[in-house]
Amino acid sequence: MTVTGILSAIIVGLIIGALGRLVVPGRQNIPIWLTMVIGVGAALLGTVLARAVGVADTRGMDWTELLFQVVLAAIGVALAVGAMGRRGITR
Repeated sequence: MTVTGILSAIIVGLIIGALGRLVVPGRQNIPIWLTMVIGVGAALLGTVLARAVGVADTRGMDWTELLFQVVLAAIGVALAVGAMGRRGITR
């Protein structure tokens, strides 16, 4: 894998993490770096899952692969929020 491929994978992962965070309802009190790490991991796992199912190589935009990635990122964000607890100011 080239440096350009690695950088583009990281950028796509950051976008996937942001989309996953938007899908999860409520307020997430997790750091932005954790969202980025979850996004990169979800992008990689989503690609592997799409290849296993056989939908990774399609013409044009791979919408199914993107859907897998965003769903995995949303699950990762939800798990991280659950693990870190809902810390914040109580009123």
